[in-house]
Amino acid sequence: MTIKVFGANGSTSTLRVLACLAEKDLDYEFVTVDMPNKEHKKPEYLSRNPFGQVPVLEDGDLKLFESRAITQYLAHTYADKGTDLIIKDPKKMAILAVWIEVESQKFDPAASKLAWELAYKPIFGMTTDDAIVDEYEKKLSEVLDVYESRLSHSKYLGGDSFTLADLHHLPNLKYLMGTNAKKLFDARPHVSAWAAEIQSRPAWIKAFTS
Repeated sequence: MTIKVFGANGSTSTLRVLACLAEKDLDYEFVTVDMPNKEHKKPEYLSRNPFGQVPVLEDGDLKLFESRAITQYLAHTYADKGTDLIIKDPKKMAILAVWIEVESQKFDPAASKLAWELAYKPIFGMTTDDAIVDEYEKKLSEVLDVYESRLSHSKYLGGDSFTLADLHHLPNLKYLMGTNAKKLFDARPHVSAWAAEIQSRPAWIKAFTS
């Protein structure tokens, strides 16, 4: 059965899943969800994701939503394909799971808010709120200080190899690196080197250019 991804261009959550599919070297069919025309709020789509968000993945009779759940499914189900994005040792996998949680609970809230203010709003002709930018730059800086310490002892967040813990950051990095928020990463040498390295991966370049 063909894997199907229902998503939207420019969606960071969609990109997260496409990055995983590229790393796993899996073929899939991409189905564009017409979000400007509220296709994601119509009954047919809500039968796939009751929250009316993208992306959704269908693999045979399995339907999944929430991008990080999808990437973990792909990493485990297709472990023998492409890049190994998980770790088989239970203790090392537990550490990897911590950093997956850190991305979703600590990094993403601040990074997504900054991406909205600095990258998305200008695209939509909206005015950036400088007070919000200042607030969330401080919050992201605190997270990146922790990352700098972690990456001074480990090449990647989850350990010595590229894993889901790193991959999950890529969509927000893509948008933030084109804004003034890049200075937050550049100010921390280990974070800067890590961000540059993971963004240069061929699978990631394929994911957002395909």
